[in-house]
Amino acid sequence: METKTLSLHHIIKEPTLKKEKTPVLFMFHGYGSDENDLFSFASELQEELCIISVRAPYPMQPYGNAWYAIYFDAAQGKFSDDEQAIESRDKIAVFIDEAVAAYNLDADNVTLLGFSQGTILSYAVALSYPEKVKNVVALSGYLNEDIIIEGYKLMDFSKLNIYCSHGNVDQVIPVDWARKAPVKLAELGIRTNLNEFPVGHGVAPQNFYQFKDWLNTHL
Repeated sequence: METKTLSLHHIIKEPTLKKEKTPVLFMFHGYGSDENDLFSFASELQEELCIISVRAPYPMQPYGNAWYAIYFDAAQGKFSDDEQAIESRDKIAVFIDEAVAAYNLDADNVTLLGFSQGTILSYAVALSYPEKVKNVVALSGYLNEDIIIEGYKLMDFSKLNIYCSHGNVDQVIPVDWARKAPVKLAELGIRTNLNEFPVGHGVAPQNFYQFKDWLNTHL
């Protein structure tokens, strides 16, 4: 499958098990990384998946990319550029439609897999546009309500499934932030729990196998 020129740079792994309708998993990396980071998971995931790993739109110096800027300011401490995050949210929503059309994928079987900043965006896309997304694998991130579309609490989330995990000694994003997500999701009728692992800001092998098993039942 040849990679096409779409609105966001990406790399692709085509399914090794062909089905009439091809489910797709989009990968969204963390702050300062790129599309190759999570792609190392691709060969280990379900054979029927088309896997598309996406590069964030804001290049960083000297390397890496971001979905939105994070500022380190003496007065405010660390804070995020929510306007840029909202732009990235909508760029991802457009890109999902582009990729589904360009690669002839199943629009009703779309999974978002994010890590860290990529998870924050995955939550925002899925809760802003639940008609586009079936599953979210939310690794080492948190739910930022300020970058979700206005009025989202009135939408239908009955078809949305979410898996969340976090390292309970994460020094980048505190686990307490992640623990709030299942509580907020329950208010929307989305049942999930936070799976915690004894690691820092990363994905433990047992974490990988757990979300892979979860995908088996949700694809």
